[in-house]
Amino acid sequence: MLPVLEAVPNFSEGKDLDWVRGVVDAVARTGVEVLDWSADPDHNRSVVTFIGDPPSVEAAALEAARFSLERLDLRTHRGVHPRVGALDVLPFVPLQGLTMDDAVASAHRVGAAVAGLGVPVYFYGRASSPPGRRLADLRRGGFEALRDRFPEGSVPDLPAGRTSAHPTAGVTCVGARGQLLAWNVYVEGVSPDLVRALAAELRERGGGFASLRALAFELGSNGRVQLSMNLEEMDVTSPFEVFLKIERRVAEWGGRLAGTEVIGMIPDPLVLPAAADRLGLLEGSPSRLLSRRLARYVAERSGSLTHQDRAP
Repeated sequence: MLPVLEAVPNFSEGKDLDWVRGVVDAVARTGVEVLDWSADPDHNRSVVTFIGDPPSVEAAALEAARFSLERLDLRTHRGVHPRVGALDVLPFVPLQGLTMDDAVASAHRVGAAVAGLGVPVYFYGRASSPPGRRLADLRRGGFEALRDRFPEGSVPDLPAGRTSAHPTAGVTCVGARGQLLAWNVYVEGVSPDLVRALAAELRERGGGFASLRALAFELGSNGRVQLSMNLEEMDVTSPFEVFLKIERRVAEWGGRLAGTEVIGMIPDPLVLPAAADRLGLLEGSPSRLLSRRLARYVAERSGSLTHQDRAP
């Protein structure tokens, strides 16, 4: 079986689209297949999704780290999303013909190479020791909390010879995980304080849905309030059940949902034909379906793609 590894780097730049296109081009030149990229000016954050064999994905991830190190400066970064690094988060996901241990090994190899560039590295998710370290814990206080010195008890796994974050690139969180759903639900007609209370109610740490992380943000560009969520185990918690609870609460408060946005590739559990309309999915093109793109990638490399299959 053809081994396929996915990487989903998150960068602290979402306003300069020329920069975002530049990092996408740099990644693509290594030979991996870029499946998707997005940029958000309010978060001031961009996300790129690419797949390939493990050596190629590791090389592309290191190129992304080098590109962000040379061209981003966290001292001037402003955005609503928590961040600690120019290349803020770098997860590896085994899609086919690989185990989670393989993804952890990739994370450790790339983490060591990033530290070799002078950027301290924290491991998270399945790549941490013991496994399960949370991004929310690593990003508490943001880049500013790490700029002068690493807090006691929070020294990076790979300090890169430093006692504080890199002055412009910060630190990078490198992880291994399964597939997750990164999604935003836009809310209108409800106060930001109520949406923040809803986020606290929904997330696992607040006694809500298992494996759900949720934050609420006010977006200056469109005046909406956004519920920004990561659902890490879709076989444990149904995305649709989460959506229905959000819809019910917002309706109780006299508001409405203005749409659902998926960051990166769209996992199958979210896009059953009835669910796509019911969610108000803002962009549900078949080209965004991870299962479809993975099958196409494998077929192309095994020489079994037919003329009909090549249609977009």
